[in-house]
This record gives sequence, C-alpha cells and structure tokens, in this order.
Amino acid sequence: MAPPSSPGAAPGASPTYGWRAPFLSTEAEALHAEGFGRPAGAHDWWARFTAHSLGWVCARDREGTLIGLVNVAWDGGEHAFLLDTVVARAARRRGVGRELVRRAAEGARAAGCGWLHVDYEPGLGAFYDASLGFRPTEAGLLRLDRTAPPAPDAGRPGP
Repeated sequence: MAPPSSPGAAPGASPTYGWRAPFLSTEAEALHAEGFGRPAGAHDWWARFTAHSLGWVCARDREGTLIGLVNVAWDGGEHAFLLDTVVARAARRRGVGRELVRRAAEGARAAGCGWLHVDYEPGLGAFYDASLGFRPTEAGLLRLDRTAPPAPDAGRPGP
C-alpha cells in the first residue's frame, strides 16, 4: 500500500478524519507503542483491520501524520466494539479522541449496528461515559494467555 497523502490542511487547521482511511502498519504500530507504553514491534495492523473490522477511524494532523486511531470490530449484526482508541501524546486533550469515537459510532450506526460497546480502564470513565454518552455496564474478562494465573474459583462449576 502506498503511503497516505497529506490532507493539505492550512496551518492551525483541525485534524482530518477518515472512516476506513488508509494507513501504514508501521505508523499504526508506532502510535500504539507510544499510546500504550510498549516497545514498537512488527504488527501488520492493516491486514488485521481489513480482515476483522467493520471499520476504523484515522486522525491526521496537517502534515499528514497519523495522530489518532480507533478500531471498530463487530459481530456481523447488531453489536460493534471499540478497540484500542489511541491518540498521540502531543495531540491529546484537543478533542481528537472524542472525534475518533464519535465518527466510529457514526460508521457503526450507518452499517446497521444498534449497539456500540467499549471496555476501558477505570480512569477513562469520564471520557467515555460523561463526554461521549456511554453508560457503564457490568462485563466479564477472561485472560487466555498462559502467563495468567488461574482464576481463584476456576474449579467451581459454572452457572
């Protein structure tokens, strides 16, 4: 895939956003590494998104640099799921994350989804709930890698 072109916005302009917009896996990996505090690797984000996602939203600054990204997975029907909302450190607290999520919701709604789910860390409740209108729900999470300790009640029969 060829590198995306610069959006050509005037200096001081707002970021540009694109639903299912092209991006390079290397730039998505650099953004994820910075945003989630881990070393950069060699993930093929483009292949992953195009194979498994309903869509995604990219945010680019006036120079064309990827400054935000959110993935929208889905179940093929009513439910869409936000994954890995990330904004470059230098672009935070300027509404980029809020706009990424708003546009992701628009894309999911246009595809016929009736629900948009998101899991987030406790400190992000104000962003998702108060700022974007999500409501907290109870959910479950099971870690599947081999390094996770077994659940304390793993031997207990299920429901």
